[in-house]
Amino acid sequence: MAQVSAAKSQDRGMKESFAALLEESLGTSESLEGTVVKGTVLNIENDMVLIDVGLKSEGRVALKEFAVPGQPVELKIGDTVEVYLERMEDKHGEAMLSREKAKREEAWTQLERAFTEQQRVTGIIFGRVKGGFTVDLSGAVAFLPGSQVDIRPVRDISPLMGTPQPFQILKMDRSRGNIVVSRRAVLEESRAEARSELVANLKEGQVLQGVVKNITDYGAFVDLGGVDGLLHVTDIAWRRINHPSEALQIGQTVTVQVVRFNSETQRISLGMKQLEADPWEGVEAKYPVGAKFKGRVTNITDYGAFVELEPGIEGLVHVSEMSWTKKNVHPGKIVSTSQEVEVMVLDVDPQKRRISLGLKQCLDNPWETFVDKFPAGTELEGEVKNITEFGLFVGLPGDIDGMVHMSDLDWNKSGEEAIQDYKKGDHVRVKVLDVDVEKERISLGIKQLASDPFEATVAGVKKNDVVTCTVTAITEGGIEVSVVDGFTGFIRKSDLSRERSEQRPDRFAVGEKVDAKVTQIDRASRKIGLSIKAKEVEEEKQAMAEFGSSDSGASLGDILGAALKRAQKDKDEA
Repeated sequence: MAQVSAAKSQDRGMKESFAALLEESLGTSESLEGTVVKGTVLNIENDMVLIDVGLKSEGRVALKEFAVPGQPVELKIGDTVEVYLERMEDKHGEAMLSREKAKREEAWTQLERAFTEQQRVTGIIFGRVKGGFTVDLSGAVAFLPGSQVDIRPVRDISPLMGTPQPFQILKMDRSRGNIVVSRRAVLEESRAEARSELVANLKEGQVLQGVVKNITDYGAFVDLGGVDGLLHVTDIAWRRINHPSEALQIGQTVTVQVVRFNSETQRISLGMKQLEADPWEGVEAKYPVGAKFKGRVTNITDYGAFVELEPGIEGLVHVSEMSWTKKNVHPGKIVSTSQEVEVMVLDVDPQKRRISLGLKQCLDNPWETFVDKFPAGTELEGEVKNITEFGLFVGLPGDIDGMVHMSDLDWNKSGEEAIQDYKKGDHVRVKVLDVDVEKERISLGIKQLASDPFEATVAGVKKNDVVTCTVTAITEGGIEVSVVDGFTGFIRKSDLSRERSEQRPDRFAVGEKVDAKVTQIDRASRKIGLSIKAKEVEEEKQAMAEFGSSDSGASLGDILGAALKRAQKDKDEA
């Protein structure tokens, strides 16, 4: 009995000891879950790797998890590898292992160290997500915001994907598995270092090579290796360039010269044309005034057109020098862009780099042609193109206009009255009075087509003749009279009588006939000047000469009385 009891006691002790060992073993194993453990490769079957991690059962890991991107898997039986133990057993009784999670855990450890020490890490952009991109950091997946890809917005990121790139970790949270990285921060830091070195050695006139990074309306930004310079559109080439994209493209390597450098603002102005010969040197000899050349229209503005004579040399044809006849039209209606035209050099200013050109000077001057074909005195027919307050504009051969001044419309009517008889579009016959080629003016006349009736009327009237007039109007300054064939004359108040007491216009009546002496014939105003006083003075002189003088003893009354009797007698006899 004692032996049996001892045996039972010993068996119980062994069981308790085994249970304790098992519990210790299981406890230790269970504490390994969620950690990285070392294992040995037992076998490689197809695409699976059998690994012993020192547990009661082995685990299997997909062979692809051991692959390095772009390289074949180098794994053989007996190799020691690190894997992540997810669970002690799965439904098949095998340990659940993961090589990828092991790499991720290892990567996180290294990334945390890099984040703490603010070191750069290397990663590969492999995907696109909302707001940015995904980056593989040696097994850990990080988020790269779109704004952190480059210093400037990048339209096409495909060249950056799949290639190792340096990144700076901005934020990371291991518990949530979040990592935010920036490529821009690395570029800015590198750029600042390169900029400092480049700026320290930079000087005006220096020739450098750079890459076109961005193109705007006013120029292009060129990366000189960590520092950008502005290549203005006017410094790209000597010829006219409307937009930088005509000569440059993003990514193009260009040779530039430092034109200006401000060390305080660190602004760099670059030039490409400065590396070429200046076409304006000796321009006066190449393009003398008066010479004719052919060129191409490069630009059209409201005030004229620019014509390229050679690459880098442009001249302006002002709108006033484009056509002899088209004065108020837009230059675009006379020439078109890229059109080849012949021009004449009018002026050259090498200091201001300006050449004035003329287009019409290479064409026949219609004013010279007109004066050769139609000299003064020629009669023509034309259409009334326009009516203004001072006359009519009439279309003439050669696509030019002449003007009929209102004073040349009618001999008898006033200009204001005569112009009412015409309207736009009327065809009228005119006479060429004068042609001024320099001022481009042609004076025409309509009334000159007929002879002046005033001249015919006054042909038989001379100065100092005594004529009989009819009073037509009475004014404060004198009287207006009708002389011959309805032409008017005027007798001033002081010429109404030799006696001051009789120099009163109101003593005359409209319709009354008076005799007066012609004192003036004004062909410009078409009026005849008259004087009753002059007639009376003349009659007094004749009477004194015929009937004696006061020196002979006869009084003035006697002499005039005798003269009046004689005049009355002659009148009665007549």
